[in-house]
Amino acid sequence: MKLKNTSATAFFAFAAVSAHAQSSVTLYGVLDTGFLWQTTNVATFLPSATQNRNLGSSVSLMQGASMFGLTGSEDIGGGYEVNFRLQGAFSVTNGRSGLPGAPGASSMFTQVTSVGLQGAFGKIDFGRQYAAMAYALRDTDARTAQYFGSILTGWVAMNTVAGWPGNNSNLAFGGLYDDNAIIYNSPSFHGVSVALEYAPGGVAGQLQGGTRESAVLKYSNYGLNAAAIYYNAHDANPYQYPTATTAVPATGQNNNRFVYFGAKYTWHSLSVSGSFSNGRNPANENTGATGGASGDVNMWTGGLGYRFTPAFDVSSGIYYLKDQKHNQNQSTLYVIGANYSLSKATLIYADIGYVSNRGAMNQELAYGAPLAPGRNTAGAMVGLRHMF
Repeated sequence: MKLKNTSATAFFAFAAVSAHAQSSVTLYGVLDTGFLWQTTNVATFLPSATQNRNLGSSVSLMQGASMFGLTGSEDIGGGYEVNFRLQGAFSVTNGRSGLPGAPGASSMFTQVTSVGLQGAFGKIDFGRQYAAMAYALRDTDARTAQYFGSILTGWVAMNTVAGWPGNNSNLAFGGLYDDNAIIYNSPSFHGVSVALEYAPGGVAGQLQGGTRESAVLKYSNYGLNAAAIYYNAHDANPYQYPTATTAVPATGQNNNRFVYFGAKYTWHSLSVSGSFSNGRNPANENTGATGGASGDVNMWTGGLGYRFTPAFDVSSGIYYLKDQKHNQNQSTLYVIGANYSLSKATLIYADIGYVSNRGAMNQELAYGAPLAPGRNTAGAMVGLRHMF
């Protein structure tokens, strides 16, 4: 059940490099960078960024979805295979690794460290992994979860407005990576499949401390990709404001719930997508960044894409966020972008976008490039991506 989507998907570019043999080990990776221009700019996701909201325009060398990894498989007979994956993100601009699970921590493989078994029953993997929901978000977005203006940046904005400081991979709503995860992917039955996840927290005296569980129902057939997601976690996002560097002790509190319904339909060269999602904190729905939004945020998305040639495609999207408790907190992002493949391994891309942030909202245009709450911003990015 290896991913075979070889589109210009920035965040999941590793999917384009898939190796499978009776016994093999493969090194793969992506190098991605480009110039990012924004009319406003701040350095952090902290609520105090509002005090520095007039820093003005900026041009920077922006990191894209750069990563490297090792994947391997062994045929152990009887129709069964053992698989492993080690994968870490890094920045081409400075060589630094991607976000670890905790602020200040160091790890070589920041994204995936998993081993699993595959057979007629499906596939089960153990270790740090992409949460099951991550693939469903990508497959139901016309922008395929790219780094600039996509379901990825909209979902990240849901987390930052709820208090995620942006210095670790423990999120407020849903999960992109989960430690200690056990994920089962079923075979596909006439296009229908399920992904189930459970991650024990390993907290002494707290059976629910730090646990995560999720279920994803997927359909993929006749040009339609549809998904329904339920994600629930205890003691998620332990590195919150105001300190953002000291973990809140685990108590088994149910404070992370994310639900999503989305679909993308492709007919010949045309793709259309739409989705609805809600992230909330069941334990305390008034939590969030100091002076900011509540812990109950909705997101609606719509997208349109067209592939003019096998090498050239254009995609666009609208990503709208709304705080359920404070009506003044709303955000709308508009984006359009193009990808052109120079070869099977190399492509160039260009994106432009505009985001209207109102109240405490701080939806960003590009992943990892924070904006001040309540600040309208235009931006553009051109970049180069090479896969090996």
